Amino acid sequence: MNRFLAVLSATALLAYPFAVYFGLHRWGIGSVAIFLAVLFALRVFVSRQTQLRELRNVALITGGAGIFLAVLGSVFKEHGWLTFYPVIVNATMLVVFASSLTQEQTLVERLARLQDPDLPPSGVRYTRKVTIVWCVFFIVNGLIALGTCFAPLTVWTWYNGMISYLLAGSLFAVEWLVRQRVQRKQINQ
Repeated sequence: MNRFLAVLSATALLAYPFAVYFGLHRWGIGSVAIFLAVLFALRVFVSRQTQLRELRNVALITGGAGIFLAVLGSVFKEHGWLTFYPVIVNATMLVVFASSLTQEQTLVERLARLQDPDLPPSGVRYTRKVTIVWCVFFIVNGLIALGTCFAPLTVWTWYNGMISYLLAGSLFAVEWLVRQRVQRKQINQ
């Protein structure tokens, strides 16, 4: 049941920008804020089952921030508060990834070791570089998300509900292709 709730929560939050956009037009800020607060509370509740401490902290921080923004939106009857959620997510992810650069193992290395526990030194160096690339992504994406908070809601919705996901997915795909090439090159040496 908790797994189902985790998947439901994650899916709903991926659709967050569209939920805000369509919800505001159909039901208004009060109903949308309550719905989102419940989703964020669910996110906080199911975060206890996340195995990686950093990802659990991301869920707790972003869930708590989402509840806070939903309450502010409801109290002040202003949807602008809701638009800052993607900025908070990017900032949180940046802090998690960047802080892992100061540790013995970066977050990307720890994730890579789930598939390959005996990661060679070249793989460790590669994962450190990938961590830096993701940090740059979160900075740029977060700044654009911040800019969209002051744009029309339609612009905010399309960027944060589609374009940013396409950019993240593209970065993930390109990194995967580069990783395959690097691994093949190492095998051939």
